Amino acid sequence: MSQIALPLAPSSKGPARIVLGSGNAHVAEALVDPSTWPYRTAVLTGPPRSGKSLLARWFAESGKGDVLDDAHLLPEDEVFHRWNRAQETGTPLLVVGGEPPWKIALPDLRSRLGAALQLEIGPPDDEMAGELLLSMAQERGMTLPIEAVQYLIPRTDRSYAGIERLALMIDRLSLERKSPPTLGIWRAALEAVRGPEEPRLL
Repeated sequence: MSQIALPLAPSSKGPARIVLGSGNAHVAEALVDPSTWPYRTAVLTGPPRSGKSLLARWFAESGKGDVLDDAHLLPEDEVFHRWNRAQETGTPLLVVGGEPPWKIALPDLRSRLGAALQLEIGPPDDEMAGELLLSMAQERGMTLPIEAVQYLIPRTDRSYAGIERLALMIDRLSLERKSPPTLGIWRAALEAVRGPEEPRLL
């Protein structure tokens, strides 16, 4: 597969890289040069489990600016204070919200963040979904052949959270059966996350 990845600093938990593809490559490109951001601020949103925090971690580790993660869960006056501080110091600020649209009640904050660069992670295409599944399997010590991707991706939920659920279920069933993940486990994992009506391999 032709996907690329951003490396992350070693961590006791979580992935060691960020898979880049159709849904997030434009975000990574924008994070490389925050000098072009309006008011030195960017707002990052996207679906659950789409890697928003991982991209923010990479941005912070790269020393390019400050990060305010899960900003949609914080008091709005606190977010506004962080924006003001970033303006005073001239430090680029990446504000990470949740799934769009992010509804902001405080008028001043809404106007400030509305003028920032808006970055939204989109859904993965088939190629990115396959690379995500392989990456998640590798993180769990599993080896999936390309045939697994060819079988699973057309049949599974093409969301980030759905791909993660599938990887976790394959790992769980493989451990329970004390067997490497083969076709029987792939099919059982699909049934578990999608229901027994899931199409079978003919």
